[in-house]
Amino acid sequence: MAKGYWVSVYPAISDPEGLTAYDKLAGPAVQAGGGRVLSLLPSRGGRVVAHEAGITQRVVLIEFDSFEQAVAAYESEAYQKALVALPDGVKRDFRIIEGID
Repeated sequence: MAKGYWVSVYPAISDPEGLTAYDKLAGPAVQAGGGRVLSLLPSRGGRVVAHEAGITQRVVLIEFDSFEQAVAAYESEAYQKALVALPDGVKRDFRIIEGID
């Protein structure tokens, strides 16, 4: 079964405190949904080399055991509550993708 992934790129963050409030709710919701954070850059000290558009803002990659699990975690009550906390001062490109076996 192909894994599922959440891929989030944040081209603009003008409310870092609000993003922290979202993170406090989203982290436990992701874990409860079976997600494993593979990358949270650059906030965890990881390295980034940007090409093309040159965006070095936050990138988050979360792995789930299946695409269906990734969708269900997004639709969960706990994660929907976290989304309410995501501030307007954060621009995010978010998608759920299916991996290749």
